[in-house]
Amino acid sequence: MLPLTPLYIDGQWTRASTGSTFDVSNPASGQTVGHSASASSADCRAAISSAARAFEAWERTSHAERRAVFLRAADLVEGEKYREKIRETMQAETAAVEYWCTYNWASAANVLRTAAGFLNEMGGETLPSAVPGAKVETHRRAMGVILSIAPWNAPFTLSLRAIAIPIICGNTVVLKSSEYSPRSQAAVVELFHEAGLPKGVLNYVSMAREDAPALTAELIAHPMVRKINFTGSDRVGRIIAIEAAKYLKPCVLELGGKAPVVVLDDADVGEAAKAIVYGAMAHSGQICMSSERVIVQSGVAPRLVPAVRELCTKLGAGAELSALFTPGSAENVVGVVREAVDAGAELLLGDMTAEGAVVKPHLVKGVKPGMRIWDRESFGPVVGFAVVDTVEEAIGLANASEYSLTASVWTSNVYLAQTVASAIRAGFVNINGATVHSEPLAGLRGLGGASGYGRFDVDSFTDVRVVVTHPAGRKYPLV
Repeated sequence: MLPLTPLYIDGQWTRASTGSTFDVSNPASGQTVGHSASASSADCRAAISSAARAFEAWERTSHAERRAVFLRAADLVEGEKYREKIRETMQAETAAVEYWCTYNWASAANVLRTAAGFLNEMGGETLPSAVPGAKVETHRRAMGVILSIAPWNAPFTLSLRAIAIPIICGNTVVLKSSEYSPRSQAAVVELFHEAGLPKGVLNYVSMAREDAPALTAELIAHPMVRKINFTGSDRVGRIIAIEAAKYLKPCVLELGGKAPVVVLDDADVGEAAKAIVYGAMAHSGQICMSSERVIVQSGVAPRLVPAVRELCTKLGAGAELSALFTPGSAENVVGVVREAVDAGAELLLGDMTAEGAVVKPHLVKGVKPGMRIWDRESFGPVVGFAVVDTVEEAIGLANASEYSLTASVWTSNVYLAQTVASAIRAGFVNINGATVHSEPLAGLRGLGGASGYGRFDVDSFTDVRVVVTHPAGRKYPLV
């Protein structure tokens, strides 16, 4: 019997109130691998009501109590139980290969312990007052119920990030999963349940694809929802931002990436080539930090491009490369490459075909702004090369995109590296490293891709409130 992923509302696993379910399929085989409860409008309201009831008590818990829950969760997730659970669910639902499953598991404990450390930023300040004898204090307070929407491509890690900072700050959360990975994301809820998180602090809903737009709009509109965080495509991010704007609700949006790699003439070609292939092909390019644009100086291009091509020819589907998340995504990736070739770009590797949801690595030379391969995130195993003569041209092309999540610079000149890195508009710039990298203490923050405001930090999930204590016997005008 195939597994059924239930909802999690008010500390209880439950079926949808209507009994509705939807099928979850493996993108490589096309076979149904599970079913998920499909939340109704009543279920969504119940999840928000549960979070709202839990908020008052959770906000009052001590930092020590919150930290203890997170550290227990970190210890639990390091065990073999969750390693196997994450591997099994991600392979079934997203066709992830072994190393990508391992990454999602291995990074989880660090995310939790880092989030627990963010409690150190929850203090306030004492400020001078404009009123003689008065005292001014600032307090950080939780906002209330947070709606967190996490994607399928790194379902465990990104679900953790979506809820960790809001909860550690004293908020309560309704987590909405992707319809492609409900069981992988429900594992995060199971982890916190086992770690002793009080009921109602975290609630979980999933819904059929056809129901998601209307129900997500309802969740955003609910008066008890104070803020929304979303990780995913810029197309859906715009829709969510528009819905939230109707009610003047703030959002944290981390949207798609179009990460540039700048390779200068004095770069270590072998190391740069390995980092580019890893950054572009990990999880078949289905990462918001994937290396999609390689901007290389003309002096080193004749050595770099063949080196990248040679490494890519050794990658095989099912071993190093996973299937894409749907056959439609695969067709879109192939279409992006085909358009570039039709517009004059040179195809260096690949056959511009897809087999179901599987696409082989594609390398294209001569890409430029105005082509969809340059302007839009492919979310596939694709690298576009642009050859330039000067460093200034390289910087200009690196910034010729609204996507700005990560970047990398390759050069043996540390002073030039710092100059170029500081000129590139990106949340993370890695010097002599792959674009698919972020640091633990900074990795929950960062610039949000197309939006530029995807920051998962204490500032984003707390309000700063000012308390002024006035002196006795103060004189007022008129009285």
